[in-house]
Amino acid sequence: MRAMAANRNGLPGSDGEHALQHRHGTAERAARFYDEQTLSHVNAGMREFVARQEMFFLATADRHGACDNSFRAGPPGFLRVLDERTLAYPEYRGNGVLASLGNIEENPHVGILLVDFLRDRVGLHINGSARVVEDAVMRTAHPGLPVDAIPGRRAALWVEIAVEEAYIHCAKHIPHLRRASRDEVADGRAWGTDDARRKGGDYFGVRAGRR
Repeated sequence: MRAMAANRNGLPGSDGEHALQHRHGTAERAARFYDEQTLSHVNAGMREFVARQEMFFLATADRHGACDNSFRAGPPGFLRVLDERTLAYPEYRGNGVLASLGNIEENPHVGILLVDFLRDRVGLHINGSARVVEDAVMRTAHPGLPVDAIPGRRAALWVEIAVEEAYIHCAKHIPHLRRASRDEVADGRAWGTDDARRKGGDYFGVRAGRR
């Protein structure tokens, strides 16, 4: 996860990345990327991209710097752009561990990576500062937020992110995937279910191995 604030030279990113750039002769190339591709907000193209994505990867760390990476998914636009500097997404009922939210309570810095594997084969990094918000509080502030009819997609909490940095992830190594048809999805799993077996159960044999 990148440093959110500019370093002492006034450039985006960490002192460590700039030291490596000078060591490996990439400082000029990196400076061009910062200048041409890095914003402190989400522009119109980024907002349109976010509005049609159905998943993203979320990086968090606790106050000691121990990192966690998690996956979030929902209907298109579940990561909502409230304005060019503010995003929010609903937290659905999960396993009760609340690892990402716990990290945010200790350390608000988050990194989001959205990847379009289906159409554009491009990604978007959004880094910022997050806070956990109760559903009722979020809906009072933003009364137009939808209520999903699927029980597994009803927001228990929200995470609101103040955008500090946004930049492209290029298509060079992103695989081109396709969406499976309904006929191809034959394993009986359903989006939003809380049925343990349909969600995967003890897929990796952890519980079984402790017996």
